Amino acid sequence: MSAPSSRLLTLLSLLQARRDWPGDALADRLGVSPRTVRRDVDRLRELGYPVRAVMGPAGGYRLEAGADLPPLLFDDEQAVALAVALQAAATGGSGVAEGAARALTTLRQVMPARLRGRLDAVRVEAVAAPGAGDVDPAVLVAVSTAVRAREVLRFDHERPGAPADPTAAPRRVEPHRVVARAGRWYLLAWDLDRDDWRTFRLDRVRPRVPTGPRFAPREVPGGDAAAFVDARLRGSTGTGWPCTGRVLLDLPAARVAALVPDGSVEPVAEHRCRVVLGSWSWTGLAARLAAFDADVVVEDPPALRGALTRVARRLAAAGGEDGLP
Repeated sequence: MSAPSSRLLTLLSLLQARRDWPGDALADRLGVSPRTVRRDVDRLRELGYPVRAVMGPAGGYRLEAGADLPPLLFDDEQAVALAVALQAAATGGSGVAEGAARALTTLRQVMPARLRGRLDAVRVEAVAAPGAGDVDPAVLVAVSTAVRAREVLRFDHERPGAPADPTAAPRRVEPHRVVARAGRWYLLAWDLDRDDWRTFRLDRVRPRVPTGPRFAPREVPGGDAAAFVDARLRGSTGTGWPCTGRVLLDLPAARVAALVPDGSVEPVAEHRCRVVLGSWSWTGLAARLAAFDADVVVEDPPALRGALTRVARRLAAAGGEDGLP
């Protein structure tokens, strides 16, 4: 029979993991008698856990939500998941950012040293929305630990549809930040073999052990890792859109501003504004401007004028109109 304190924690973990537990099933899992299970349930109730008896042929127990928050029990994976979720919420610009940061601090204070080290290893920066990709928590912890320790990371990088090559040399990088963007997790790192910054999807990273030597961290271009990753994934080699134009748009500034959160809008007249907007290509930018359904005057650059002309011709041809200049 297990020690009472250890058995009580195991019982609590079982009740948290499943809605209803028959009394006999709990007794079998714990290796005790149903009478001992009843005594342990009473002890949990004394500690503030709302365990309710479930009526039925076999009888059973259910852990329900209570008016007060009792002490919680987390396994290793749950602790890592909580740290990731709270950090993403704290850095994602949501209305709960301050509360998430305080919750993360509270969570860290009550964790044992072993789990506290795992929490400290996870450092996440979010772009627009927290990541939700299917990433192995062990990979996330291993990569985050290398980032925090400033140790060279060696890993195999899987590519979709490509067969694994067991003879291929591992990638060697200086890991800088883990970034959550649009539902996926990315590692921003300096690639030692390509002598440049690279981003890697964490669901395709398979870390190797041991890690390499320590390194002095480099400065990310622009100083903002999340913004740099966001720009790279949009096709830019810098920290902004690869194609940016300035136009006059025959619409009130107040109406346009809400539609271009990634651009700037300046009122010029009551029903005209100046818009600076970017996109991944000149054609893409022309299409964005056409979506406003208003007259446009291009101020800069000439490449945008050419893209608008090409888009206009294609749209005219699709509508059965000919003869556009």
